[in-house]
Amino acid sequence: MIFEPFRTDDIAVFLKMAAAENWVAEPWEFAFLQAVFPEGSFCMRDSNGKGVAFVTSIRHEKSGWIGNLIVAEEFRGKGIGDALFRKALEALHAAGVRTFWLTASKMGKSLYERYGFSSIDTIARWVGIGRQRHATFGQNCESFSIAQSVISIDSHSWGDRREPLLAATMDRGQVLREESGFIVVQFCGEALQFGPFSALDSGTAEVLFETALRTSPLGKKVFLDAPVSNRSALRLFNRKGMRIAGRNELMYAGVKPDYRPEMLYGLATMGSCG
Repeated sequence: MIFEPFRTDDIAVFLKMAAAENWVAEPWEFAFLQAVFPEGSFCMRDSNGKGVAFVTSIRHEKSGWIGNLIVAEEFRGKGIGDALFRKALEALHAAGVRTFWLTASKMGKSLYERYGFSSIDTIARWVGIGRQRHATFGQNCESFSIAQSVISIDSHSWGDRREPLLAATMDRGQVLREESGFIVVQFCGEALQFGPFSALDSGTAEVLFETALRTSPLGKKVFLDAPVSNRSALRLFNRKGMRIAGRNELMYAGVKPDYRPEMLYGLATMGSCG
C-alpha cells in the first residue's frame, strides 16, 4: 500500500465509492481542489495501483477543511483512514492553517476527537423540491463576478475569507443577491444544491430562499446543508416544506473560529470545503 497525490483519473473511482455510501459529490470539486490546493489531496493505492482510499483538503486564508475521507469497505479497520487523515492534517499545518474544519459522521467522530477536534455545531441535510412553473431555470438569477458584499457576508459567517471557493461555486451556478445576503444555486447531478447561502437577517434569507425555489424547475430535487444552531433557518425550511434527510457534526481544531451560524443558511459544498 502506498500514498500518492490524488490524480484526475482517481475521480471516477472516488465517485463510485461515494455513491455506494449515498454521498453527494460532484466531479467539479476535485478539479477545484487540485487547482487551489493540490498538495492537500491524497490516495492510498493497493499493489496493483488501484485507489482504495481517498482524502482531500483545502486551505482558505486562515482556515482549512478536510473532506472526502473514504476507504473501500474491504480495506477498513486497517488504519488506512487514520493515516490519510494525518497526511491531510500535515499538509494544512505546513500551509500555515490555524483553524481546521471538517464534518463528521457518527462513525468518524471518534477518529477526529483523537486529533483534538471538537463539535461546534450540527449540520442538517435538508431536501425539498423546486417550485418553478413557467420560466426557464435561471431566468431571474443574476450572473456577476464576485462582489465585495458577498465576500464580506461570507467572511462574517465563517470568520475567514474564502474567495476562491465563492468564485468557483458562482462560476458554475446561478447567483441571487440582495443587499444583505446571497444564495448560489448549483447543479448537483440530477438535483440542485442551494449554497453557499448567507444573510445578515432572516427576512433577507427568506426572500432569497423563496426566489431560489421559484427559479428551480417544478419537482426537481433540492439539497441544502445548514447549521442546526441557526434557528431562523430551521423555522424557514420547515415552513417551506423541506425535510431533514441526515445530520453530521461540524467540528474544528486549533484556533477557535469567529463562527456566526445565525448568518449561515447553506454550505458551499456537501462537506468537503465548507
